[in-house]
Amino acid sequence: MVWRRLPGRGLTFGLALLAAMALGSGRLRAETEVDLALVIAVDVSYSMDPDEQTLQREGFIQAFQSPTVHDAIRRGLLGRIAVAYMEWAGAGDQKIILPWTVLDGPEDANAFAERLAEAPTRRAQRTSISGAIDFAAKLLAEGGFSTGRQVIDVSGDGPNNQGRPVTMARDEALARGITINGLPIMLKAPGYFDIPDLDVYYRDCVIGGQGAFMVPAREREQFREAVKTKIILEVADRAPPEPLVQPAQLPAKRANCLAGELQWRDRMGN
Repeated sequence: MVWRRLPGRGLTFGLALLAAMALGSGRLRAETEVDLALVIAVDVSYSMDPDEQTLQREGFIQAFQSPTVHDAIRRGLLGRIAVAYMEWAGAGDQKIILPWTVLDGPEDANAFAERLAEAPTRRAQRTSISGAIDFAAKLLAEGGFSTGRQVIDVSGDGPNNQGRPVTMARDEALARGITINGLPIMLKAPGYFDIPDLDVYYRDCVIGGQGAFMVPAREREQFREAVKTKIILEVADRAPPEPLVQPAQLPAKRANCLAGELQWRDRMGN
């Protein structure tokens, strides 16, 4: 049998192939364009007791199941965000629990919440907020998403006490256009390696960037709601309202950004 090339068949196939490649490229670009690239960085150090860990995890699960969060995603310019969920403790202890996932509707958000609910919890030694920020910034750089907003959402119940100073990690992330928001967990009295006024520490030493804010969690009954509120504000690109009454007669407290390192050195002798 002799195969003959019909006139124009090769040209038509070539044009069709180019068109398919262009369509595929367009879809790829569309999939990587998002309103927000968000890394959720969650403290799992031993200072977080199992009950606090459960409340924290449930807070994020309920947030991504919330119709309010779904609506905030939908109202974005593109109507989709990219989220990665990681846990951290010491300077060399960061673990991706859920890799980058694009959420463009309730179905995706609920599936993300279900996967998070199935993931086991863990605890580990030391507290390195700087390590968490560095790891999250690397995740953002490698995510490949085109977006005007990159955010690291840091939650924790203590100050940095291992790794490089937290302000160095923060300032490098801010220089790359990343915003760092905080959720200082203040559900119990400061323990052996905790500090008072953790919210002040987060304000002065951890958060930063355009529109940065924090939502302190002070009551167990309000913890889940605090997490959900924070996710809504991040997705909707809004900051929480300032308190209507400011105690102007009191001097503003300032945090020592090396408080955790100094405390560890004094109590452990190294």
